[in-house]
Amino acid sequence: MRVFFGQLNRVFFVALLAAVFELYSAAPCAAQSNGSERGFPQSKTTVEQALKAMQSSTSGRLPVLDGFAAAGDHPLDRYRRGYYDCKVHVESTPSGGSSVRVSAQITAWYNDPAGSHSGYQVLTSNGRLEADLLDQLSDQLATKAQTVAAPPQNAEPAPAPVPAQAPVLKAATPIAGPPPPTTPPAAPPATAKSAGAAQPKLSAPMPRIADTGGGILSSLAQTLADEQKEKDSATLPDQRSLQAEADSLEEVLRNQAHPSNLVAVKKEGTPVVATASLNAQTLFLASAHDEFEMLDFNQDWVHVRVSGIARGWIWRDSVEMPNGLGDSDLAPSPQAAPVAADLYHVAREEQSSFPGDWAPLKGKTVEIVTVEKLDDSAKDPGAQLRLGFAKSVLDKSYSELAQKQLHVDGIVLIFDSADGGMIAAPLPVLQQWKSGKLSDAALWHECFFDPPESFTASAASASK
Repeated sequence: MRVFFGQLNRVFFVALLAAVFELYSAAPCAAQSNGSERGFPQSKTTVEQALKAMQSSTSGRLPVLDGFAAAGDHPLDRYRRGYYDCKVHVESTPSGGSSVRVSAQITAWYNDPAGSHSGYQVLTSNGRLEADLLDQLSDQLATKAQTVAAPPQNAEPAPAPVPAQAPVLKAATPIAGPPPPTTPPAAPPATAKSAGAAQPKLSAPMPRIADTGGGILSSLAQTLADEQKEKDSATLPDQRSLQAEADSLEEVLRNQAHPSNLVAVKKEGTPVVATASLNAQTLFLASAHDEFEMLDFNQDWVHVRVSGIARGWIWRDSVEMPNGLGDSDLAPSPQAAPVAADLYHVAREEQSSFPGDWAPLKGKTVEIVTVEKLDDSAKDPGAQLRLGFAKSVLDKSYSELAQKQLHVDGIVLIFDSADGGMIAAPLPVLQQWKSGKLSDAALWHECFFDPPESFTASAASASK
């Protein structure tokens, strides 16, 4: 009876171990089936190196939200300026591989029809961004594995093994004929000590073709020469044709000139807008070194052809003008150009509620900086100098607020003069500008101007 219960206990223990093993082995499979987590046979260090090479793919701007974000409380067509940021977590697995989990956060500007609830909101990813990043990681690891496995192209072949002893050459049995002439005795073979000297090369004697006087050698040589001439005459036209084509292509390349009316974007994320206005609608963000055909330009804006009949405007300071057309054209001479610091000064600073109905700062606490002219009777200095002075004040005020750690939601500049106006900038926008994520042109398109024409000399005429 004891033997029976002992065997029963062993059977139960084995079954329990099998159930635990199945439960443990099923966990990685469940993790791999999740769209945001995937297992890889490579080690954690190798996966982290591959992710480091893919750093630029983990965040960026979304061209559209449909297909990437899940529909929430509002329709997706009411959102614009979508951005994504992927967080990646890598863990080692007991098998020596790694498990990678990706979570994507999507933010976009919600355009409220009523205007009271507009602002950036966080949207839920539908899993496509996570799956795409994991697929890209798989391709990166596969490419790296193939590169490591492939032998180097410049590797030298291994030297041939040197025989331990030179082979003994045996003289062939001579064919019946006249006896060879008597030759002096050969020198004794070299000893092992003199083996370092160069060994003489041994070559078999070449048989001679007897010329019986019939001109066999001369006839054979003439035949070979004739065949070579025929081959040369057959290939010569082809070579001439190829050379003619190469010369023609080189001539085309020499005559092909680079268009002289192209402007190049200086910085990543430069906005291309619909009209020549600081509050115009942004069509898209251009990348650094993008080139556009210039149709027209003025002191503030450059009118460009985007594609086909599509047109757009770019802030002039954000592009490199064509050769022979400097950035200072249409500007006053350096001797007569006034300096913004000599025309304006900061009269007072205070914290108060935003004096306007602009949705991003409506009802919020802002830093109000009042700017006055040093000479009230002086002539209007122009929009460029006002924007230049405004940029210096925004830079200084933001740095002071960051040092004092004051809780405000934005900075407002008020030019207290007959030809003045107001500029309002949210604090998050200024933070992106200071970190280099936004260019000066992109900063102005995120600000509020009242009235806009006070800060763009050609806005009224260009928008007509």
